Amino acid sequence: VQLQASGGGLVRAGGSLGLSCAASGRTYGNAMGWFRQAPGKERKFVASISLIGGRTYYHDSVKGRFTISRDNAESTVYLQMNSLKPEDTAVYYCARGPYPLNDPGLAHYWGQGTQVTVSS
Repeated sequence: VQLQASGGGLVRAGGSLGLSCAASGRTYGNAMGWFRQAPGKERKFVASISLIGGRTYYHDSVKGRFTISRDNAESTVYLQMNSLKPEDTAVYYCARGPYPLNDPGLAHYWGQGTQVTVSS
């Protein structure tokens, strides 16, 4: 399995960014999700979605601001990030594994990271 993440960049506080993650190869795991890691900190859960049924799960810090969605035909998961805050600054990683995929230890596969920087 390969996970290819794209998107990210630099935005001012209050702005929006979108991330996408495309899966290819033999795919295992019934959920995909996003994690983030700020400098000097542990990788933390952001959001996940089940690939059957589309159940979503969010960290409290992003509820109401971030939206995760999927396109099963394209094996792609998206993360729309609105009302961004400086504390959202981190490297964002997509992952695949079993639902709820709300802990890094549950991930079977990781994509490469993509930087999101929110300026104040």
